[in-house]
Amino acid sequence: MSNPQKILVTGGAGFIGSNFVKYFLRSHPDVSVVNFDKLTYAGNLENLEDVAGNPQYKFLRGDICNRVEVEAAFKDHAIDTVVHFAAESHVDRSILGAGVFVQTNVFGTHVLLEVAKDHGVERFLHVSTDEVYGSLGAGGKFTETTPLHPNSPYAASKAGSDLLALAYQHTFGFPVVVTRCSNNYGPYQFPEKLIPLMIVNALNDKPLPVYGDGLNVRDWLFVDDHCVAIDVVLQKGKVGEVYNIGGNNEWKNIDIVKLILQKLDKPEQLISFVKDRAGHDRRYAIDASKISSSLGWNPVHTFEKGISDTIDWYLRNQTWCQRVMSGEYQQYYKMMYHER
Repeated sequence: MSNPQKILVTGGAGFIGSNFVKYFLRSHPDVSVVNFDKLTYAGNLENLEDVAGNPQYKFLRGDICNRVEVEAAFKDHAIDTVVHFAAESHVDRSILGAGVFVQTNVFGTHVLLEVAKDHGVERFLHVSTDEVYGSLGAGGKFTETTPLHPNSPYAASKAGSDLLALAYQHTFGFPVVVTRCSNNYGPYQFPEKLIPLMIVNALNDKPLPVYGDGLNVRDWLFVDDHCVAIDVVLQKGKVGEVYNIGGNNEWKNIDIVKLILQKLDKPEQLISFVKDRAGHDRRYAIDASKISSSLGWNPVHTFEKGISDTIDWYLRNQTWCQRVMSGEYQQYYKMMYHER
């Protein structure tokens, strides 16, 4: 593909999306970035305050399920590249109400693919998750050819959007690439996810709820490493291919919780084991050898460094956490944009 000039980032006010927007503006100062985000509970423009004045950056509030809004974004900004993060993403929320996950993740992706195809987009990178593969036993790792076996409504909706995107490539020759990442962590993560929830609760001496026996295993990927990987796939990935992105960094949930308590000098008595999540996958592990061998990407952050940096960020940004958890951050949009 030719070098992108106008990139649309969907869900760019979310955790991974906002980190990617800032990374991309730093790394590609000549490329215009349009952030298209609905600003649900997980989208926070305060994450992007430091780039709001960048002439190469534009925020558009919009819903990927609304074709009129999506069409306007492509038409008004001459989009040639899409990085698609926008999704409902929390497993627990999908168990409580699956409908919005199907609507946003499957139908919204369909709308985006249709409009992008009609506008002759040169590259469409669909960001997915290792959860589409299901659960592993004690050994082995997910490869790109592992059969999809999603076990939650969230994972099923992401698997559906993956297959839809790949079908557009196969059927229409549309330039789709799919990435599937392991669990991300780092700055600006909404505090319902494991690592920020444990940090915030520990800081406030509240119980740290751990599902089941705490022995569920996940591969952890620092968000900055993920942003670099997406950029590499965007520039060099082969159309129609899937690339796993992992940290080569497996941890039991309970061990992460204990590590956070240790680093914050808090007692393990704060740990509170709670009833396990319905259909809780036991273990995920990513084989990222394909992106390593074919595109030259490898994570550079050790977990020791990444978790320390993450804890330090939450220590410095406790007001951000309080505002996010209270919902006050949603007033930022009204304050900044309502009168414009």
